[in-house]
Amino acid sequence: MSRNPLWSQPNFPTREEQERWLKLVDSQHGVVGFEQLSDSGVSWSAVRSQVAGNRWRRVLPGVYSVFTGPLPRSSLISAALLYGGPWAVLSHSTAAEEWGMLPLAADSPVHITVPYSNSAISQLPLVQMHRSRAYRHIVAPTEPPRTNREDTIIDLAAAEPSAERARNTFIQLVGSTRIELRRVYSQLELRPPFRYRKALEQALGLLRGGALSVLEAEYVLKVEQEHGLPAGTRQVPFSVDGVVLWEDVAYDHVGARLTVRLDGRQFHATSRIAFRDRRRDNAAELAGRSRLVYGWNEVHTDPCGVAAEVLQVLQRSGWEPRRKRCRNCS
Repeated sequence: MSRNPLWSQPNFPTREEQERWLKLVDSQHGVVGFEQLSDSGVSWSAVRSQVAGNRWRRVLPGVYSVFTGPLPRSSLISAALLYGGPWAVLSHSTAAEEWGMLPLAADSPVHITVPYSNSAISQLPLVQMHRSRAYRHIVAPTEPPRTNREDTIIDLAAAEPSAERARNTFIQLVGSTRIELRRVYSQLELRPPFRYRKALEQALGLLRGGALSVLEAEYVLKVEQEHGLPAGTRQVPFSVDGVVLWEDVAYDHVGARLTVRLDGRQFHATSRIAFRDRRRDNAAELAGRSRLVYGWNEVHTDPCGVAAEVLQVLQRSGWEPRRKRCRNCS
């Protein structure tokens, strides 16, 4: 068992009590709640003495660290959960960090969710409290406890400042984590968010249609739908050198041997990726396919220009639009 020399402890009369104390403190990364202290036989006067002697410090109401110095993220998480009470779970961006959806943000508050009847309030900048009426539907059996992946994504999307950002956050996180869409759909039905419900339902529809990223969703909405282009076939398999690779959009079903590749990367990070893309280009050329490649800047800032180029190739293959282009097209 760890006996961290930084942990300052009261004088316990028996070795067994000392062992229990060390086990408790180690499991909570050096923080304890007052009720735990009381259950361990530590009096309020002893707590005040430790704090006054700068051996302990008060982190949150009723929560103390038994060491001084900087508070590691793991200790702050334990402190937040102790402060929130026995039903507190990590949520929002903190749960996303624990799930590996977002990078660690060491300076951000720990987000916790409690049942709606809980009376604890936020203690910024350390702890941001949330309350849920659907608490029993959102908790995953993890250590430390946190909201499940589906509800973590829904919470993050619903916290965005606009419907468009909510939709994009939802698509990006669902697409990057490859959660089963049926599970996300079930949670949206079971616990519809108060904000941006239509935007999240639209995002789920785009994901079901094969869009796996925000860039692909933007292409569907701003290039295809806004300009009356046919809905392309998403995630189309092509064999290159005996290996199956997936292209983002193809229009073979309307008679056009056209591939549209949506490149979300700012740069080709490795020679392996660049080589793979060259082989895909060569394979498309050998198969007599037209190909257009667009990144975020083109699709997001100039969807009309992208649509015009796609339309030119489609018309060259005999496809004719059924309605005029969007009102923003010159």
